[in-house]
Amino acid sequence: MCLAVPGRLEKVTVELDETFRIGKVSFEGIIKEVNLALVPEAKIGDYLLVHVGAAIGIIDEDEAKRTMEVLKEMGEDLIE
Repeated sequence: MCLAVPGRLEKVTVELDETFRIGKVSFEGIIKEVNLALVPEAKIGDYLLVHVGAAIGIIDEDEAKRTMEVLKEMGEDLIE
């Protein structure tokens, strides 16, 4: 099973051309560098689905929040 986690694009840190970019993405305050090559249209403030360090899609804020809530609930179920 694969898992993509939603995060908010905070900053583009590397931009070699229109396609190859690296950005800093916040996952509820945890900042990670993410490859943005698959979402060249992504801009600061967008919510991205990230899988193994690569953004694979853009989603709206409501969907990002719902997904994070489900992931949190899944984590709680695993602990109990």
